[in-house]
Amino acid sequence: MKLKSTFLLLSLLIGMEMFASDFKIADPKDIALRPIQNSQRNILDLSGVWKFKKDSTNIGEQEYWFKGLTDYRSIAVPGSWNEQFSDMRDYMDWVWYETETYVPSSWKGQHIFIRVNDATYAAKIWINGKPVGYHEGCHLPFAFDISSFINWDESNRIVIQVENQLSPDRVPTGNVSGGSFESFPKANYDFFPYAGLNRSVLLYSVPTDRIKDITVIPGLEEKMGLMDIVVETTDKAAKGKVIILGDDKNIEAPFKVKNGKAVVSIKIPNVRMWDLNDPFLYSVKVILGDDRDIKDQYELKTGVRTVSVDDKQILLNGKPIFLKGFGKHEDFPVLGRSSSNSLVVKDLELMKWVGANCYRTTHYPYDEENYYLADQEGFLIIGETPGVGLYFTGDKEQLDKRQAAMKRYIEEMILRDKNHPSIVMWCVANEPNEIAQLGQATIIAKEEKEQAYLEFEKLFTQVREMDKTRLVSYVGVMMGPTNWFALTDVICINRYWGWYSTPGNIEQGAKTISLEIDRLHRKFNKPVMVTEFGADAYAGFHSDQPEMFTEEYQKELIKAYLDVADSKDFVTGMLVWNFADFKTSQNLIRFGGYNLKGVFTRDRRPKMAAHYLRERWTEHKD
Repeated sequence: MKLKSTFLLLSLLIGMEMFASDFKIADPKDIALRPIQNSQRNILDLSGVWKFKKDSTNIGEQEYWFKGLTDYRSIAVPGSWNEQFSDMRDYMDWVWYETETYVPSSWKGQHIFIRVNDATYAAKIWINGKPVGYHEGCHLPFAFDISSFINWDESNRIVIQVENQLSPDRVPTGNVSGGSFESFPKANYDFFPYAGLNRSVLLYSVPTDRIKDITVIPGLEEKMGLMDIVVETTDKAAKGKVIILGDDKNIEAPFKVKNGKAVVSIKIPNVRMWDLNDPFLYSVKVILGDDRDIKDQYELKTGVRTVSVDDKQILLNGKPIFLKGFGKHEDFPVLGRSSSNSLVVKDLELMKWVGANCYRTTHYPYDEENYYLADQEGFLIIGETPGVGLYFTGDKEQLDKRQAAMKRYIEEMILRDKNHPSIVMWCVANEPNEIAQLGQATIIAKEEKEQAYLEFEKLFTQVREMDKTRLVSYVGVMMGPTNWFALTDVICINRYWGWYSTPGNIEQGAKTISLEIDRLHRKFNKPVMVTEFGADAYAGFHSDQPEMFTEEYQKELIKAYLDVADSKDFVTGMLVWNFADFKTSQNLIRFGGYNLKGVFTRDRRPKMAAHYLRERWTEHKD
């Protein structure tokens, strides 16, 4: 009996080792092109109600749950499990998802991929009981070729294991000893760590000889629009053509593929530029093969526009532009952080109603529909990585893991989002610091400070190597290092004078921010943006004099900061924190587990500040 038990244990360990080694790591290049439906490509959205099972002791893989779940409950995908189940609000460990689907027989002969648009934080995938792949990271897609796993003419079981454990070696960070946020769940950032399959899961097919990536690099030469189009293909592809359509233009240019790549330079006479008042999009169609034998084709829409900077202003198409808008979150009752096209449209309509023209994707890349809508509507976006809660000293192994995660995030984000004209700037990180806690009584050696700077600089180098067409910045925190702004094109700061510091004293807060941004501009000679400022306001809470937490105080603090900005010609943008109230972990400064700095409530009802911004910003259109 003892021998039999030993044999079973060894078999189990061998099986676990087999599965561990058989999981491929997701290749970021596989998410470069959004899945589409056309004559050569197919797509199947698996959104719906899936099977779901909690695995708090992490026994599911040992017990072969990937072969089919029992004793399961139902869950919506996309959706955050923390909002769907009252008994799992604060749960961050292992869970399992399962669904079944047929793959259309018309897809035979093509490569079949599964694309998960967000699994927070780490995920493994099995198809029909066989291990497929692993991905770690949140808020960005990953994909795997599952062609060899498909059962044709019968149902296919898809099982995904997900966990969202908070750890100091992950990005964003969690369970940080002495971190800036003492909260439960113990995230080292000020928004709720929603978990699960928060965006759609797709199956899609592509031809064997196919287009793998398209990069459109826009430019302008007097009135001549420029597009350098980089096409990456599979090895066997030989030739093709690019067609530019729009504004009565039909421009064709052939190309030949060499070593899996072709570069096509196209000039567009009398170009129609993408702008806030005229967000015109050209159609870029890439055809692989020839008219008699089309191997693959892909069409995307993008705009021709330039973004640059001088010592005082951001320039869109060579003209100064003032960025006015918000930081925001993907957060809504019941949905949690899960995607909803209705909410994407509603939020943009409310921002336009207020008179805004820009928002940051705080503090992570958003669902892709946000960017496509902003392209169409003429709205500016600062695209941000999940790099919140970053610090660059302490345990070296943890630092190395965070750096690896950040490099992967940057690659995935730019590969996915690079062709959106609405994105004018990349934000490398929000409120990074040398140490884990601001104001922490820790002496940092000069060498540690220098090393922290060099590690952070590597991320900027990576962004600029991948994309030379946009501005690059990070958002600095109060009491954080200021010398890091030497790396940026624009100085972006989050400041809460009059709230967290000098609380209750709006006048003093306005004086302090005024003096501070004067010093920053003198030192770096770059334009300045205040990318977060504001005050918590409990909806319906009023007083005859502005007092903290009243709607009056929030309005007056926002007004004071905007007045300061209007007095300085080097301030190029003001983004209010926050667009709408949002859920956080529980802590002493978050009443009810919410950050109440929204000018709209969590369910999108306007506070006094929203009406004030509408009056001010619709009168000062830039």
